[in-house]
Formats: sequence, C-alpha cells, structure tokens
Amino acid sequence: MILKSTKLRDAIGLAIIASTTTFAGTAFAQSSPQATTLDRVEVTGSRIRQVDIETAQPVLAISRQELEAQGFSTIADVLQNISAAGSPTFSRASPLTANQEAGGQYINMRNLGAQRTLVLVNGKRLGISPNGYQDISAIPMVMVERMEILKDGASAVYGSDAMAGVVNIITRKNFEGAQANAYYGQFSAGDGAKQSLDFMMGFSGDRGSLTVGADYHKEEEVWARDRWYSRDTAPGFPAASLTPVGQWGNWRPVGSASSAPWFAPNRGSDAIGADDFHPQTADDQSRSNDQMHLLTPLERRSLYVNGNFDLTDDVRFTTDLGYMRRESGRQIAGYPTQSGAIGANMSPDSYFNPVPGTAVEWRRRGWEEPRTTDTTVTTWRFTAALEGSFEIGERFFDWDVGYMYTDNEQTTVNNGNFYIPGVRAAVGPSFLNSQGVVQCGTAAAPIALTNCVPWNPFAGFGTGAVANSLDDPAVLAKLFRQEHALGETSTHNYFANLSGSLYTLPAGDLGFAVGLEHRKEEGGYYPDAIAQSGDSTNLASGPTFGAYSLDEVYAELNVPVLADITGARELSLSLASRYSDYDTFGDTTNSKVGIKWRPIDDLLVRGTWSEGFRAPTIGNLFGGGSQSFTTGFVDPCDSVYGIARGTPRCLRDVAANYRQLQQGFIPTTSAAAQTPVPFTSGSNPNLQPETSVSKTLGLVYSPSYVQGLSLALDWWNIRIENTVVSDAPNTMLSDCYVNLIESRCAGFTRDPVTQIVNTLTYGMRNAGYTDTEGYDFDVSYNVSTDYGRFGAKWMTTYVSRYEAKATNDATAVPSQYVGFGGYFRVRSNASISWAMNDWSANWGIRYYSGSMESCYVNTPEFCSRPQYAAPDTQGRISPQNDLGANTFHDVQITYSAPWDAKISIGANNVFNHEASPWYRQANSNFSYYGGFDNGRFLFMKYQQNF
Repeated sequence: MILKSTKLRDAIGLAIIASTTTFAGTAFAQSSPQATTLDRVEVTGSRIRQVDIETAQPVLAISRQELEAQGFSTIADVLQNISAAGSPTFSRASPLTANQEAGGQYINMRNLGAQRTLVLVNGKRLGISPNGYQDISAIPMVMVERMEILKDGASAVYGSDAMAGVVNIITRKNFEGAQANAYYGQFSAGDGAKQSLDFMMGFSGDRGSLTVGADYHKEEEVWARDRWYSRDTAPGFPAASLTPVGQWGNWRPVGSASSAPWFAPNRGSDAIGADDFHPQTADDQSRSNDQMHLLTPLERRSLYVNGNFDLTDDVRFTTDLGYMRRESGRQIAGYPTQSGAIGANMSPDSYFNPVPGTAVEWRRRGWEEPRTTDTTVTTWRFTAALEGSFEIGERFFDWDVGYMYTDNEQTTVNNGNFYIPGVRAAVGPSFLNSQGVVQCGTAAAPIALTNCVPWNPFAGFGTGAVANSLDDPAVLAKLFRQEHALGETSTHNYFANLSGSLYTLPAGDLGFAVGLEHRKEEGGYYPDAIAQSGDSTNLASGPTFGAYSLDEVYAELNVPVLADITGARELSLSLASRYSDYDTFGDTTNSKVGIKWRPIDDLLVRGTWSEGFRAPTIGNLFGGGSQSFTTGFVDPCDSVYGIARGTPRCLRDVAANYRQLQQGFIPTTSAAAQTPVPFTSGSNPNLQPETSVSKTLGLVYSPSYVQGLSLALDWWNIRIENTVVSDAPNTMLSDCYVNLIESRCAGFTRDPVTQIVNTLTYGMRNAGYTDTEGYDFDVSYNVSTDYGRFGAKWMTTYVSRYEAKATNDATAVPSQYVGFGGYFRVRSNASISWAMNDWSANWGIRYYSGSMESCYVNTPEFCSRPQYAAPDTQGRISPQNDLGANTFHDVQITYSAPWDAKISIGANNVFNHEASPWYRQANSNFSYYGGFDNGRFLFMKYQQNF
C-alpha cells in the first residue's frame, strides 16, 4: 500500500503520537516524520482551522493504526469500549427490543443516551431515525482514517444533540493502491461467528483523487439456551423461568376466582373431555428462553466513495457517496396468548370445550410458531461541496459551501403473532360434521372451512390430533398473518462556512469562523394495518409521520491573549455562539467559552463552559401511540409488596387484600412484574427542547525530562434541564398513591373486578433534570529500546455523581444511579504494546467496577445489604446485593509478511471471564449485563495490500 504523503497527514500523525488522549486498550500509533511546516487543521469541536491541534476541550483521537491493532470488527465495538462510553442503548442481548432502531449500532456517551451524542462523518451530520438515533454501522470500518471523540458539549458549534459529546468519523482520502481485509471469529463455545470482508482502492493524481471502499459483515446468533446465565430467566432459580402460559395450553371456567386452578391436558390424550385434563403443574409450563436469541443476528453490506477534484488552484469539488443495507433479525418465544386479554374465551358450544355448555378461559403459548422480526434498512448518503481558500493581504481564508442528503428506508416483517379475529372464530361454536371433520358454526348454520378452521388450544406435542392443532397448516393459515411495517427518514442539509484570521494580536492571530445552515428532517413509520387496528397480538401502534426544518447561524473566535512570557507560554480564549430557529418550538441561542493556558512548556491547563440543547424528534412530536407490556411494573397498592398499601388513597380504589397480577393473570411473587395487559405510550406535539450546561477543567502534563510520557486529568460536569421523559407507569402510580398528586390519578383506570390497572396511557413531557459529574484520567508512554518499541496506555473514567428526576415536583427526591445497573462508577482501559521488525503484539484490559442491584431474594447469598437505605429511598429500607468488579483481557499478535500483508490472531476475553448474574437485567433481556462479553471470542485477520 502506498499512501500519498501530505502535510495534513503528517500533522495528524504527529498529533496522534503527542496527544494525551489517545485510545487506551489498543496498540500505539507508529511515528510520523516531523513536519517542517504544518497546514491548518480543523479539530472536532471547532470550525476554526489552526496549526495547534491541542484545544481547550478534551478530544480523544483514535487512529487507523489503532483500529487495526485490536480484535473488534465494527466501529460500534470500538466506541462502546472506550471508558467514557455508557451502556449500549440497544444491546444485541435484548431480543425483546422491537422498535425501529433494533439491529443498529449506537454510541452512548456518559450514559446520557445515544440521542444526546452527535455523530458526524467528515464534520457533517449522520442521518437520524424518527426517534433521533444515529446508526454508526452505516460507515464501513475499512474507510475510517481516524475517529475524534469530543468529550464535551458542542451545540454552539454543531447545533442540536451535541450535549454529551461528539463523535466525528473521518474517512480515508487520497488513497493510492488497493487493500483487502478478511476477518473471522467466533466464541470458543462454537457459536456467534462474525465475519467481515472488505476492499478498498484509490486513485490519486495532480488534480484530485477517488477512494472507494466496500464492506460485507455478518454476525450469527447466539441462543439463550446455550449460556448458563441466559438459559433460565433467573439463574439458580429454574422455577422462576417457567411461565404459566405453556405450550400445552390450560383452561378454567370463565368467572373463576383468581386463585382457582388451571387445567392442563394429559399427555397422549385426546385433549377434549374434562377427564383428559389435570390441575396444571410445573411440568405443564414453558421456559420461553428456550426459543429466544441471546445475541441477535445481523448482516450488512456497505459501500463508500470519496472523491475530490481541483477545479482551479484555489477551488476544489468534493463529494461523498455512501450506501448501506442492513438485515437483522430476532426470535423470541411463541406468543403467550390469554383469552381474557384478547376477548376470545372458548365458546360453550365449541367441539373442543372440555366442559361443554360452559364458557372457559384458556391460555396457550404459540410454541410451534415462534415470533420473529426481520428488519431490512437501506441507507443512502450524498454530499457535494465546493471548498477553497483565498488570501487577502497576508491572511488566508478557508470556505466551503455545499449540500448533504441522507435517506433511510426500512422494511420490517413480523411473524408468529396471533390474528385475533381468526382466534376468536376458531374457538367459537364448532361441531363434528357428517364427514367426521370439525367445522365452525353449528349443524344448522355451518361456516365454510375456507372461512374458519376450528382450533383446539390444548392439542399438540403428542396430545390430541394433529388436525385442528397448531401443527395443522390450515389452522396456522387462519391464526397467523405475516405483518409488514415500513419506515423512511430523510435529511436535507445546506451549509456554508468561512474561517480564517481577522488580524494579528501581540500574542498571535485572531481566528474566526462563521457559517449558515438550513436543515430539514422528515420521517415516518407505518405499522401493518393489522397491528394498527389491534387485531394482532403484536403490540398495537399507530403511524408516525412528521417533518421539521430549521435555520442556523454560528460564529466562533479564537483569541490569543498572551504568548511567550513568564507564566504564560500561551494563554488564549475560544468563544462560540449559535442561533437556531425551528419551525416547531421556536428559537434558541447556545454559547460556549473555552480557555487554554500553558504556564510552562510541559503543562497545559484547559477548561470550557458551554450551553447545549436537544430538539424534540419527529417521534417525540408526531409519533403514533404504541402498546407494550410494561416490565418491572410496581403497584403501590398491592397488599403484599406495595409501599402505599392500606393508605386511604389506595383503599379508595382497591380492597384491603388487593393483589397485583402479572402475566398469566396470577398474583405477583415480587414487588415488580410484567403487566398482563399492555399499556399505551404516545407523543406530545408541544414538547420543548432539552437544555444543558457542560463544564470541563483539565490538566495535560508532558514532562520534557521523560520523553514519550503524557498525563491528562479532566473534570467534567453535564446538567440537562427540561428533559424529555416518558411519563412512566410507575411514576404515574407513585405520584398518585405515594405523593398524593390527585391529577396524576387520571391517566389510568382499574378493572372493576380484579382491580388491576387495566388501561394506562402515558406520553412524553418536559420534566426534571439529569446531572452527572466525573473525571477522566489518561496516561500514555512510548519508548524505543534494543528489544523493540514499547507502549503503555491507560484511560480511566470515574463518575462521582449521576442523579436524575423525571418530575418538576420540588419535594421529589432525585434518583441516584452511580453504582447501580449499567451506571459504573469506574470504567478503565489499559494496554501494553510491543513492536519489533515484522512482529507486534498488544495486551488490552477492560475494567468495570462493581455494582449493586435490588435483591432478587432476601437471603445472604443474594442480598448482601438487606438494610440498605439512601436518600433516594426516602429512608425506606431497599435491600441491595453487591455485584463484583469485572475485568476482560484481550490479546492480539500481528505478523507483517514480506508479500505486503499482515496476519493477526487474537482473542477478546481470552480468559473466558463470566460475570455474576444480574437479576435486574441491566441493558439485557436476560440476567446478565448486556455490555459484557458472552464468552471467549477467538479471531483471525488477514490484510493484503496491492
């Protein structure tokens, strides 16, 4: 491979080596030759081009060499493993995730949510979904030259969403030659294979260049039944994994008490008369994890083209064209149908009714037809711009003007959900006709088999006849219908920027940047008509469609104050402000101030104060309502676990012995459970933007007496006000029954018989705040010896505070998140690297501090802090269990072959470390943290240069 050398590339290479914020956990970058002169460089976080790449704000640089020196195969894997990253927003260990974003890859900085991290490609926005998520898998890894991660707010420079940070993916340009890469790996358990094939080629001449990269990537599924921590819903408690809605079905007469027994079919019986049934036992229940993915599969193809052409000596045309097609899937267990929930009790006149003449309610999981979701997303990206420079006097000015367009088209196909009208008809009146065939209707009024096929919910798996069971194709054709959903989003962005130097101050040039931008976001999502109508057991949802546009103008100044004097080798200020005018909520202005002070050559002091905002998304403003079975639902009035049980407010609505019911309409066995009926969430067209204030203060020390050593310590604080929050069901009930806010009781109703919450509608609202604070500490050291070049890097993020409130009630106590679930107090990455001649090696360490979770059961083994109480529990005892720290080790060895190739082998989580179960299922649908490795992953890579 031959790369065209430019001053810009030399400057970037030098910056990567000298930077104190280099990526920990990867191999070191190779030395670049010292450049005698440096072009002006635009560093993420500012539009002002300058020679000095060290700014007032903390920027993490990840070079191409560092990407290749590790075992991760996607951009997302790299970014999600930096210490400043939070938990995965949509973990692949969450097959129950059924939104539009399922299957994509997102970056969640500071645990503030992926919607609050802005992603750029070559300084331009990546397209967003209607809900505001940016899928970073749209860029093939082979095309990445480097990534810059700004760990600070930047709405004053880039606009909405840049609250927690900015990720800027810079693609490869001016490439000459060709390069092919192959990657293959799988878990040592023999599953979850990943493979990548990519190819890049480039042409460069005196007037321009063209670089083309193509990528194919595939990740296979891992089944929950194949890991001990996901085989059962609660490892160590097999009974807790069983659900009463089994694959053999069960029934009881309509109107039975909630404590009345259910009856399951005797194996091998006809499953028709009452004598063919027995009271349900654990053997009649199902373990849904047997049919579920632990890691969902995906397949992706992408193409990226970068071109530039010098129209004149001072004007250049640049363009980017990107294409990505992603196919992802998920499988979960067959739907647990409950006749009472869908209004489909078995008719007294059904041929299959165990007690003819009496209506029965029944339950049956569709085990023969697991639920699957297959999503295909096609993404197009196009940019075209003119850029150049001009000189007035001795001052240089840079400009660019252009257009960007992105388009995302999505198709989702769902299978395995019951068609409710078909089910109702199938369990309605039926009889045995003269041909010995069970037929819908009555002998006096038969219904043609082409219109209705009777169903016996208690047949299957060797019980009852195949005919009229879920193994009967005629039944499947009536009870299941394939559903299709369509979605599309597009972005149109027009921009113009100008930067340069206004005049020279005693300490240096006064730099500036100004710009204009017009952007329009448009998107929609259209569920299948069956789902919209509520005729499917697939969660009902309405269509989403909307659009908004905005105009923005910004200005930046870089003001040198002092230079080359005692106590101030350098002192400068950076100022930025951006005005944004939206046609939805109005306008907003956000500003930023930064200071950079170098009292001595070896020490840099830096700090920033910045305002930020996040505009409501299309989904927030125009989204159709959707249903979901709320997990972790807590009814404060439950007579066993409710914290407000027996209070006058509860006794107004429920009886003193009231019990909350869970799936299967049976009493809960813990304080929180999944609801047996779905609740409805929706949007709010009156939402206002979130606002934030970010602050950083840091030290960078590069002692001249220790060549190759750099240390950096940064304090950061981000506070977000007016947060857009979902008015959670638990919050609504707590406000009603615990905080006694009467108006909050109007959003739900209770069933007059069971007294459970049977309808609840909640939407988005602006309320509360999120406040987080912490420290980043980075160390890097490189040294050359007779035994090779050694490098050591260590990057740590310590979170001292993360608290949030989802209400404006001043008396409400904020929730504390640090040390709970996926909110780690400490994340740390370290690596040791070595290179000599044709060989190199890297050893990486990823550390997660211990955590706590609510006790699964109150025993010493599972509840190390049975008397835990904290301010956010308002003095009430909330038993917690300590979960230990976890460390994962990665290794890679690379050989540079004489035929211009590189061969690498390695392992992520080489010691096959497994964490303790996390029964509260943090970022996962299983009792295991969704961000941890799922075993030892072995891989090999081959790179061929031409």
